[in-house]
Amino acid sequence: MKNIITLSVLAFLSTAIYANSDMQAQIDALTKEVAQMKKVNQAQNKNIAANKVQSAKDNIKFGVDFRNAVDKLEYKNNDTDETFENSALFTSRLYLTMAAAPMKNLTFKGKLAIYSTWGAHLYVQDSALKDWSASSKPADTALRVKEAFFLYTDSLGEQPYAFSIGRRPSSNGFLANYRENEPKSGSPLAHITNMEVNAAMLMLKWDRFIEGAYSKFVYGRAHTGEMQEVYGDDSSARMPFAEYTTDKEDDNVDFFVFLGDGYNDGQYQLMYQWAHIFNTKGKDLTPNPDGDNPKGIKNGSGVADLFALSFKTDGVGEEITDFLDETTLFASFAATKYTPKDGYSILGSEDSELGTSFWLGAVIPDMMTDSGKLGFEFNHGSQYWTPMTWAEDTAMGSKIAVRGNAYEAYWNFNLFGAKYLPSQIRYTYAQHDYTPNINCAGWIAPTEVDITSTDLRIAVSYRY
Repeated sequence: MKNIITLSVLAFLSTAIYANSDMQAQIDALTKEVAQMKKVNQAQNKNIAANKVQSAKDNIKFGVDFRNAVDKLEYKNNDTDETFENSALFTSRLYLTMAAAPMKNLTFKGKLAIYSTWGAHLYVQDSALKDWSASSKPADTALRVKEAFFLYTDSLGEQPYAFSIGRRPSSNGFLANYRENEPKSGSPLAHITNMEVNAAMLMLKWDRFIEGAYSKFVYGRAHTGEMQEVYGDDSSARMPFAEYTTDKEDDNVDFFVFLGDGYNDGQYQLMYQWAHIFNTKGKDLTPNPDGDNPKGIKNGSGVADLFALSFKTDGVGEEITDFLDETTLFASFAATKYTPKDGYSILGSEDSELGTSFWLGAVIPDMMTDSGKLGFEFNHGSQYWTPMTWAEDTAMGSKIAVRGNAYEAYWNFNLFGAKYLPSQIRYTYAQHDYTPNINCAGWIAPTEVDITSTDLRIAVSYRY
């Protein structure tokens, strides 16, 4: 009996050992297959991640800012008692924003724009509108490039710098963004520059010395002069881009701008800007060879210098009340000086003329909605005050450029409480004591007038 039991045990053990050996072989084979699958998955995941990164770099990210507005306009010449009005001017403005970052230090940004009145004609027939300004006037029906530039950032030792070329984000700049209900401002100081510019820019940061400080050096061109007909009198035989060198020359209008932050700690911000314009607009006073009438050529009449110093505080004091913490106050002073060449006049004068302006504003919580704001602004300008504010977004004209006094109140809020539907109700009143400044018309003398203009606007935007 013992022998039988012993043999049985041995047989069971040998079978178990054989079975266990076979199972172990299967487990080893499965383990090997799993390891191989892990390697394959790791390689696939690595390729997928690389493709995602490459796709992100290759693609351009788009955004939308679509605004619809209605303006009630009224103009009154108090000297003649004439009144002109538009009870409902409907406009639509579409911005398609673009951004791409193919590498760490290099970015591209752009903005396509169309800004039209409802029922507008196909194209604007206005020679005064440059390629950079048509998208800022509510009359166009063509999609245009409003902004397009690249930005490269790096450092030389401890000195950070940035370099950029293209059409600059130079409208709705510092302080103007509040009245436009835009969270971020453009690059320049809106008090003297509110228009697109094509330029090259070099920025140097000084925040290792003064908190938030930097300087920008910008050189660009606002107007390209007439082209020479080299191949003949036939208009189709013109030599491309050869400049005139005769007395009828229509000079290029170039500019240099120096601007930046003098101090910015997130609450208090002080900005400065000086702009010098070469060959600015005016009037040629020399008589024509066949008569006594002046030639009246507008470009190349002299130079202009514009200066602004603007201060803003986001929050009054340090945690006094929630209301003061969410209050923004700002003040800005600016001056323009136009100096004609011999034989020319600018702003109706053969002498250098100085214009000045100041701009005050307050933006406070509306106490009715979660993020709504009420804004109040005041502008004053002297007789010869002539800033570059072609892109001023007020249907009745630039209130920043007013030669007299302008008063403005607005309510910025999110329609239905949706942050993607920023909306505004705005009222602007301007008293023009001198000829209103339209398109920086340096050949027009600002004479005394008594004109009032008002603009009541209701606007709704989709911004994403």
